[in-house]
Amino acid sequence: MNMTDVAKRGLVLLGCGKMGSAMLEGWLRTGLPASSVWVIDPNPSDWLKDQGVHIGEGLPDNPAVAIIAVKPQMMSEALPDVEKLGNGETLVVSIAAGTPIRTFEEVLGEDTPIVRAMPNTPAAIGRGITAMVGNGQVQSDHLDLAEALLLSVGEVVRLSKEDQMDAVTAISGSGPAYVFHLIESLAAAGLAQGLSAELAMQLAKATVAGAGDLAEQSDENPAQLRKNVTSPNGTTQAALEVLMDNKTGFPSLLRKAVTAAANRSRELANE
Repeated sequence: MNMTDVAKRGLVLLGCGKMGSAMLEGWLRTGLPASSVWVIDPNPSDWLKDQGVHIGEGLPDNPAVAIIAVKPQMMSEALPDVEKLGNGETLVVSIAAGTPIRTFEEVLGEDTPIVRAMPNTPAAIGRGITAMVGNGQVQSDHLDLAEALLLSVGEVVRLSKEDQMDAVTAISGSGPAYVFHLIESLAAAGLAQGLSAELAMQLAKATVAGAGDLAEQSDENPAQLRKNVTSPNGTTQAALEVLMDNKTGFPSLLRKAVTAAANRSRELANE
């Protein structure tokens, strides 16, 4: 299957919140006809109503793909809307956080090709990264199609097994919140050093955003980029001696934070 098949057979989008809207915008921008998209959402936005897609209408009998983009707590209520698409040729792609593949197999049937994906919030501006993994019914062309659809909101990586998703959740899924807190903390430290709150926040945001872009675009790895900024006995070294302390600095804190997030991800999958 490919995007031509999607245009011919149709795509069903279950849930069109921020992430669903970001994906839909990307698909339409890159040429998927609005007439090939069916959206099921109890509260369609004005933006959605203006896109020319089918909203709340009867679904096609054999769509190429169904995207599950509802919140996990809404899953039991929403899944029956696409239950009839199970055990057939329709590829089901879920971006619902913390919901394992077996949950969809129980409702849709074990013969359903299902891809579980985990995007993160920068997907809203096309700068996300999504990890994905399929069940035993998923073939290489299914993965290629899922990747093509998910590329609309950023980078895509493929996992070799589903239990890696807990670590992905802890790193890239929850990771933006860690970075946002870094910005908050850096700005607060600037305020404590006598800067205005507005200036400290502007400096913190631009510094983190610029450093991230540099790390992504540079041929040098982050360790070397850090060394490039660090003059012997200079200001950066003084700060890094605090931040890189194995007991109280970033290494220990982030290991604890990521472990806590991964453990919670495992717990949620079994609740």
